Amino acid sequence: MSDVVLPCLNEAAALPWVLSRIPAGYRAIVADNGSTDGSPEIAAAHGATVVHATPRGFGAAAHAGLAAATGDVVCFMDADGSFDPGQLDRVAAPVRAGDADLVLGRRRPTDRSAWPLHARAGNAVLAWRLRRASGVRLSDLGPMRAARRADLLALDLRDRRFGYPLEMVLRAAGEGWRVREVDVDYAPRAAGTRSKVTGTVRGTLRAVRDMSRLLGAAR
Repeated sequence: MSDVVLPCLNEAAALPWVLSRIPAGYRAIVADNGSTDGSPEIAAAHGATVVHATPRGFGAAAHAGLAAATGDVVCFMDADGSFDPGQLDRVAAPVRAGDADLVLGRRRPTDRSAWPLHARAGNAVLAWRLRRASGVRLSDLGPMRAARRADLLALDLRDRRFGYPLEMVLRAAGEGWRVREVDVDYAPRAAGTRSKVTGTVRGTLRAVRDMSRLLGAAR
């Protein structure tokens, strides 16, 4: 059994579809970060394990989910319907097979509206800076990813905001992990939801700020 951590903040509109698509052999852990739309109750009704994460922040939710995981392999993905859980094996299988230590899903938009220009540009800049800082050849800081639970916990990740995904890659590179990318579909979010990062220019700038702080410290 593998676990999939879904950081969640007001994703009631997307959760039924997302959780209905979780493949056999995966346990969904919805890490709720203060939703006010009934997301925790909806997640529980659809069979997910629900954990409550504080303080407010993407990293706080992701790490709370990791702490609650028990599977050997842990995946992460957004809960807003932009990723298809049916593709989780694309990131998890290379880890299970021992071919990689950390696998990131390289986003391939299914629709132009799925990945706004400001978000794509911010991601490209951060990926370029990450390559320079770590030597890891990545083109996307993909939110769908997988690694072994014990190895992730040993990284001792500290960021509890938007820098968490980047810190994971930086620390993994520092430990000599084999990091690779695989293609995954990236679709428009469920109606009634909006990404906390790519959905607005402000959200993207906040994520770039948090990640830039980590990249600066990694020099």
